[in-house]
Amino acid sequence: MKQPDIIQTILKDSNYHLTLFTEDEINKLRKNIFTKILRCKETSFVKCIVRGKDIQLEPEEIVRQLYAARLMKKYGYPKKRLFFEYSVNFGREKKKADIVIFDKDRSDTGYIIVELKKPKLKDGKNQLRSYCNATGAPIGVWTNGEQISHYHRKDPNYFEDITDIPNAK
Repeated sequence: MKQPDIIQTILKDSNYHLTLFTEDEINKLRKNIFTKILRCKETSFVKCIVRGKDIQLEPEEIVRQLYAARLMKKYGYPKKRLFFEYSVNFGREKKKADIVIFDKDRSDTGYIIVELKKPKLKDGKNQLRSYCNATGAPIGVWTNGEQISHYHRKDPNYFEDITDIPNAK
């Protein structure tokens, strides 16, 4: 009997998809999945390619790991410029941006904000815009693993659709 695919098993009850990614990208992640016993149950983990620690695989984390690998391999962003779960301040409130790529010359300044969301584009876009405005990041990306949108922030109230993000320089 064929073993069920671990990635599809994790994604099955979620609204996340992986059609955005190639079979090669997915297979590379699949090869790095391992299990640990957590609360008396076998649980899937992966060593995070950015944080360097074992992370439990949830649907959003699968998309984050795949997209981070693409940012490094396809776009050439070095791992040291990527940060996961970055705190964004909104006055007294803090929220976490899924992936932030920092500016090459100013390592404390956001350059690209990536939001990984369930398939509600409108909600994700509004959240992404607020993160870009709060950090000053000029570029935003929203994806759920199936669809992807790229934006260039012209000013706080105007985000222009762009076809892709720039490669690292």
